[in-house]
Amino acid sequence: MARIVPDGWREVSATGAAQREIETLALLARGLPEGYTVYHAVHWTNVEQGFSIYGDIDFAVVSPAGELLLIEQQAGFLEETPEGIFKKYPDGAKNVRVQLARQVSVLQSRLSKRPNIGPVRVEYLLYCPDYLVRFPDTAGLAPERIVDADRRDQLCAIIQAAIPPGPPNGQGAHVHRFLSDVIQLHPDTSVMVGRAQAMVTRISGGLTHWAHQLEFDPFRLHVIGTAGSGKTLLAQAEYRDAIDAGKRPLYVCFNRPLADHFAEVAPEGGMACTFHTLCGAMLRTIGTQADFSRASVFDDLVEQAATIPVPPSMIFDTVIVDEGQDFTDHWRDIVLRHAAPDARIVWLEDPMQNLYDKPPVQLPKWVTLHATANYRSPRSVVKLLQNLLPDTVTVEPCGPIATSDVEVMVYDDTAQLIDHTKKAISHCLAAGFKRSDIAVIGFRGREQSALLRQSQLGPHAMRTFTGTYDLFGKPEFSEGDVLMESIYRFKGQAAAAVVFTEIDFEALDTKTKRKLFVGATRAMIKLVLVVSKRSPKDWLDS
Repeated sequence: MARIVPDGWREVSATGAAQREIETLALLARGLPEGYTVYHAVHWTNVEQGFSIYGDIDFAVVSPAGELLLIEQQAGFLEETPEGIFKKYPDGAKNVRVQLARQVSVLQSRLSKRPNIGPVRVEYLLYCPDYLVRFPDTAGLAPERIVDADRRDQLCAIIQAAIPPGPPNGQGAHVHRFLSDVIQLHPDTSVMVGRAQAMVTRISGGLTHWAHQLEFDPFRLHVIGTAGSGKTLLAQAEYRDAIDAGKRPLYVCFNRPLADHFAEVAPEGGMACTFHTLCGAMLRTIGTQADFSRASVFDDLVEQAATIPVPPSMIFDTVIVDEGQDFTDHWRDIVLRHAAPDARIVWLEDPMQNLYDKPPVQLPKWVTLHATANYRSPRSVVKLLQNLLPDTVTVEPCGPIATSDVEVMVYDDTAQLIDHTKKAISHCLAAGFKRSDIAVIGFRGREQSALLRQSQLGPHAMRTFTGTYDLFGKPEFSEGDVLMESIYRFKGQAAAAVVFTEIDFEALDTKTKRKLFVGATRAMIKLVLVVSKRSPKDWLDS
């Protein structure tokens, strides 16, 4: 199978011309043998040039020997005239031969001027899969360089005949470097972020689809899903479906930022909160308030709530527990008291995100659905983390971003930690990410961190949790436009670009592996790791 650059095209939902490009890519990927590479621009790259990679060139195929073949694809109807083949556009007709010859000539000229590279053979093809060329002799192109509807099944064989495999050599590396420079297959980051989010949302919706196909009574669904498998989308779908059916849903998790985020996007008509907020609401039903001046306030809150009969106003038709690995059996019993007898209950969890070392909650006789595919993180990041997984855990790299180099910076002391974190943010900005696309995640909790209380990192104003709440119970943040959170508070969320910093540990024990896994899988596109000099780095060698 041929290598396709860039990857991620299989996950693109496309129509029209883009769909025809996708079909051709599938044909080339399947029909060309290993060693061939196909460059294209179907999805988020080269936005200004539509789907072509250079002028009218839609695909560039490189053989193992470094020979180059350029393909112009013309879908739909063409017009044959004595002057050649023309393609009609709203602004006029275009002579296909002239345009193709011009682009081939320009690329050949530029290739010949590259230093340290010998003569490179450049071939070309006109590919018109929907049109049968009736007069190839007047097309202005060599007939063997035209692959029309009658020969489209032979496309891959014709390519191999034009640029045979040959033995790999150093010339190929120069050609690949040339194509990367000239074609500039670098993403427009603002476009890429939007499309990546849309693609991740679409392909990770499979978990929701399959959950909705299940029927059993009572409905007790236990989902064990890895990071990026679509658990949040399933939670949102269950919540929204209950509202649409005129019922009341309850969404409960342990993490306050996750609950706040869910409440912001959830429709009105239900309750989305943390477990302790739910307990506090129970106390208020009997006119009692939690005493937050006591060190044991949260334990007291739980025990008091467990003794209060649940009033009808606190009974729900759908109950969703998210991040269930953070719960205990006792907490489970308290939450499930709020479910109506015929309630639909969904329990979502990921053992690899158990940062508080809680024993697994027992859910006997529940139907269990395993979701092992990570659709959110770059596949290169998921592969990097494979050796952190226990033998009983499988995570499949299935995201639309295939390759995303993980940047690693090593620091020696606090001053260098702050300096490297500043640089990491600057690198993300230089790559085209907006400040709102970036999240700085600290490996340590806020109280133990030398970084998370910083409101300014060089030129970057940081938006950090102050540790206080307003009169409405919402967390207060410092003024800033780059979010900085601890791994504990950011768990369950994601960002396009993640700076995972202050990574400092002595041994790669179970808790450390989980923290590394959670932090790295928050990234959707770009990941920068800021790691202490003393920390073992064997896990980075995979």
